[in-house]
Amino acid sequence: MGQLRIEKIQELMKQEISQIILQELKDPRIGFVTVTQVEVTRDLSSAKVFVSIMGDEEQIARCWKGLNSSLGFIRREVGHRIRLRVTPELKFVLDKSLDYSDHIQKLLLQIEREEQNRE
Repeated sequence: MGQLRIEKIQELMKQEISQIILQELKDPRIGFVTVTQVEVTRDLSSAKVFVSIMGDEEQIARCWKGLNSSLGFIRREVGHRIRLRVTPELKFVLDKSLDYSDHIQKLLLQIEREEQNRE
């Protein structure tokens, strides 16, 4: 399968899964979740859905359990919305890149303040 087609499917799945999580899921455990990326295998049999979850450790753990319990519903909805021969098996992966960039931003601001205090 062509790389361009896989990239289009990945982007379409990202949009649809984001919309499903935002509008369709009624689980109170699921809070502020952002789908950052979707990686699909070349044969479209499985997909990794990278999500970023905001909140403290307890909120993240509750939200993670809620997301994993709704995998079947999300997969079924993706299958209805995207016409593929086989709907990929979904797996959520926690994306820490936003936390990492926030940490780097705080460090840079701290260095800037320290330099201003020296002057």
